[in-house]
Amino acid sequence: MSSRLFQGIIYQMKDAIGRTIGVLDDNGVIIACSDLMRMGETRHAVKEELSYVSDVIVKGGYTYRPMTVGNNPDYIVFVEGEDTLADKLSMVLVVSLNNIKSFHDDKYDKTSFIKNIILDNILPGDIYVKSKELHFSTVVSRVVFLIKFAPGTDISCLDVIQNMFPNNNQDYVLITGENDVVLVREVKPGTDPKEFEKTATMISDTVLSEFYTKVSIGIGSAAENIKDIARSYREAQAALEVGRVFDTDKNIVSYENLGIGRLIYQLPTTMCEMFLNEVFQKESIESLDHETLSTIQSFFENNLNVSETSRKMFVHRNTLVYRLDKIKKLTGLDLREFEDAITFKVALMVKRYLASKPNKY
Repeated sequence: MSSRLFQGIIYQMKDAIGRTIGVLDDNGVIIACSDLMRMGETRHAVKEELSYVSDVIVKGGYTYRPMTVGNNPDYIVFVEGEDTLADKLSMVLVVSLNNIKSFHDDKYDKTSFIKNIILDNILPGDIYVKSKELHFSTVVSRVVFLIKFAPGTDISCLDVIQNMFPNNNQDYVLITGENDVVLVREVKPGTDPKEFEKTATMISDTVLSEFYTKVSIGIGSAAENIKDIARSYREAQAALEVGRVFDTDKNIVSYENLGIGRLIYQLPTTMCEMFLNEVFQKESIESLDHETLSTIQSFFENNLNVSETSRKMFVHRNTLVYRLDKIKKLTGLDLREFEDAITFKVALMVKRYLASKPNKY
């Protein structure tokens, strides 16, 4: 990673400096250079001499300076020329590359730190100790987005999201699976959750329009403390799972908008089976044919309004009433009654939840 980092800076500086500049690694190999033809060359003699002088040497038309003080430096910069200007340029190059490397290492450490938090690979007591070492704010409000790319995606999922959120001080992007990318985004306290969904929509639309790839995004609730990032991540996971079961047509699901589906998802399957058996004492839910189930779904979508449902379904009002009476006769539940309608709605969701579980129901 350092070679790519150094090469990017050197490439930007080469025209301004007007001389060949580059970096040697700890083996004396050129890993970054303004003259690409020299990449991979070795200069072992320089490495050996600098290990003793620990300052700067002039050799073979170049000025060499270590990036770190002491024996066996990890990196050595070089500038074409043996004059005073070459010496000063080497010092400027050392300062520039050291700063960018320090910033990059700090960013990498913070990203790894966040990954350990959300995956529960760090003890709670160590979280605050490590955050102080990294100068990582512990009281900033953050939201976790779990972005699932379709299997077999032929793009770099991590790079795509990183390019969309380049703010290294506020946004952290990490990968938790072959097709799973996590975005931990800093937000202002009290931000409307609808803003989180706008961010998710922007991600989904951008990936689809530019890479022709669909993504599913789960959104956790805001974490006001650093240790709560793990909770927000688990909520994002749950949002995707619950959305897959109850809202199959949605690719963006927020944990805070799961409603009763979130409650059902947390119930033991044995309790769910008991509930279904109690609700459908007369006939099993399987006794309802496809036409009847479609009628029920439409009736719920139109807020239990018989006239509106019949209009939307293009059936006579009496036909709909007949179907509702048939449902009442089979199940004992009158969907025109609010409490019975709620019971039936929950039962349908429980049935769908159990169907999503392997070897259950």
